[in-house]
Amino acid sequence: MSDRGQQDALLELLNSTPVVDGAIQDQLADSGTARSWQQTHGGRGTAEENLHLAQARDALQDVVRGSRPVTSLAPLLERVVSRPHLSPMGVSWELDAPAERRMAVDAVMAWSALQETMPGRLRPCANPECRLFLLDRSKTNKARWCSMAVCGNRMKARRHYQRTRGTAAE
Repeated sequence: MSDRGQQDALLELLNSTPVVDGAIQDQLADSGTARSWQQTHGGRGTAEENLHLAQARDALQDVVRGSRPVTSLAPLLERVVSRPHLSPMGVSWELDAPAERRMAVDAVMAWSALQETMPGRLRPCANPECRLFLLDRSKTNKARWCSMAVCGNRMKARRHYQRTRGTAAE
């Protein structure tokens, strides 16, 4: 999978607990939906794989939000080994991870690659009522909302209402 594909898969994983009608939905909680998600993203669709994937998602969400230290990701990488692979193109590194944990490990590795190549660009939506994340690929790195059409407009409308309400009270 390309770097962009890994980034998109990570973002989809992080965004698999949206708020719908005021309640948090977990798209990995339903076994059928989870199996489909896993298979779409190269997984096997097993219950054990889903368990590890959900653990990785929860830990990564907390790390990106800053509510958990990066070291909390360490258990997800237990028994994972990086092995050199020689080819005419040079040396590349291949991860060796237990099959049931491979998707979880790939998510942590995608997060790590983003931290290295695009530091600070993966972040939570600035709408405090939203649980989604965004990956700011803009030149200016000033994106604040997961969606301008939804959260951006809501937050702008809220600020406008507060400003005009404050002016009307004077």
